[in-house]
Amino acid sequence: MGWLTAAVEQAMKRQEVILRALSGALTWLQAADILGIDPRSLRRWRARYEAQEMVGLYDRRRLPSPRKAPVAEVERILHLYRDTYRGFNVRHFYHRARRDHGLALSYSFVRLALQEAGLVAKRRARGRHRRRREPRARFGELLHLDGSPHVWLAHCPEARPTLLAVLDDATKRLLYAQLWPAETTAAVMVALAEVLRTFGLPVALYTDRAGWAFHTPKAGGPVDRDHLTHVGRALARLGIEHIGAYSPQARGRGERLNRTLQDRLVNELRLADIRTLEAANGYLRACFIADYNATFTRPPADPDSAFIALGPVDLDQILCEEADRVVGQDNMVSFDGRPLQLPKQPGRPTCAGMRVIVRRHLDGSYTVWRGAIVLGRFASHGASLPPRVERAPTGRFRLASANLPPLPVRPLRRALTSRRRRGPRLPIGPGL
Repeated sequence: MGWLTAAVEQAMKRQEVILRALSGALTWLQAADILGIDPRSLRRWRARYEAQEMVGLYDRRRLPSPRKAPVAEVERILHLYRDTYRGFNVRHFYHRARRDHGLALSYSFVRLALQEAGLVAKRRARGRHRRRREPRARFGELLHLDGSPHVWLAHCPEARPTLLAVLDDATKRLLYAQLWPAETTAAVMVALAEVLRTFGLPVALYTDRAGWAFHTPKAGGPVDRDHLTHVGRALARLGIEHIGAYSPQARGRGERLNRTLQDRLVNELRLADIRTLEAANGYLRACFIADYNATFTRPPADPDSAFIALGPVDLDQILCEEADRVVGQDNMVSFDGRPLQLPKQPGRPTCAGMRVIVRRHLDGSYTVWRGAIVLGRFASHGASLPPRVERAPTGRFRLASANLPPLPVRPLRRALTSRRRRGPRLPIGPGL
């Protein structure tokens, strides 16, 4: 262990004064005055000198710390951040360095080293929220859904896709995260369908007041609960409470999630040299979501799950866009400018004037319904599709998506034997 020059000179001075006091040339009060210390401190230095000789006179505060980080390791960490992880925040970089590069230094040391090297800016500590809402107690009691347009692909700065993310309020678990070209009704329904099929039905969903979520007659005013959007109608049919936020501060957990993802995901996609939405979504599913949940997820206050099993619910007929229509005289209906020609229905000469429901599904196809009876299926370009046949739980075959129970089997009547006429039929009438 190396000794500082000033520490050696001070130890030699203490030794000289103590030896002069021991020889009687100085009194102990004079020795303490020469060293500028209290007589009690001088007695302690004398005891240490008698026990450890010269080594006991060194000031341990001036010695190099035995826990001093190796210079080579500090240089390696600085070069690693400068060459590979530039732009990462300290917490994210520390997590990746420990996982992938065998970093053993503490987080505080790494943060201070990066700040002293000028690689990370020093930031003032943020103030605490004075009235923090406690998270829900159970997993699935409240979900946050939000879209964040951002330059997610650092190698394609001209593109600003939207990241749709679904977060659980109780556990901070990221249930869904995918990049879309825009935040549309179809994209939101695809996200909801994946979450519902994977976890079940939540109690409530918390979103902003975007056009796909609510109708707001007046900007900044309350939402119209009677005029539902396609997403609002689907949530109401599934029994999920839809809560709308009236300010960014009200949905603080969703905003913090977006800030964290914008900080971490952009750098990870850049590091992985990802340039397309398909590759980015594959990276999200394969790596990022699991790593995020392992870092930020916490156990809920109540271990019981609030999700309800989906059961035999047909989400394809709920998570879709639908509208009421009246069939025209030419047996045509239209949806969003797409004409659909209804085929002839058994037992009906025409469908003209009939009130029907037209649905556009997530795969782009269309179906026309009257109650629980499907009148026609159409491809995304409007061409009629043949009806699909499936086996019902009773074992009988029926048309696909027919929710009504199958008709009962009617017994066959025996053909009546022709009776022999006993006499000619005579006309009956007055005067005959």
